[in-house]
Amino acid sequence: MAVSSPRASAPFSEADALQGAVMFKALSDPVRLRLFSRIAAHPSGEACVCDISDVGVSQSTVSHHLKKLRDAGLLTAERRGTWVYHRVAPAALNSMRRMLDG
Repeated sequence: MAVSSPRASAPFSEADALQGAVMFKALSDPVRLRLFSRIAAHPSGEACVCDISDVGVSQSTVSHHLKKLRDAGLLTAERRGTWVYHRVAPAALNSMRRMLDG
């Protein structure tokens, strides 16, 4: 029987597991995942709500989902006039990458 190498360098600490659960729970909703991916893939690196709101739900529902993503630490937001521009939080991507890569 062949011995396989560990899949991760170390098990998650309690704090890392909690942080990961919050982020992945926020992304477990299909609308939130679509919004997050649209922001992450936007050519300018940020997206106005007006650029990403066509995900099949009302504007108020989009705002609700974006708030959940911000609360989970996945997005940052900046108000410019009447519009809010969102960016993916770099620390969040790095944290998710470390969790998934092991």
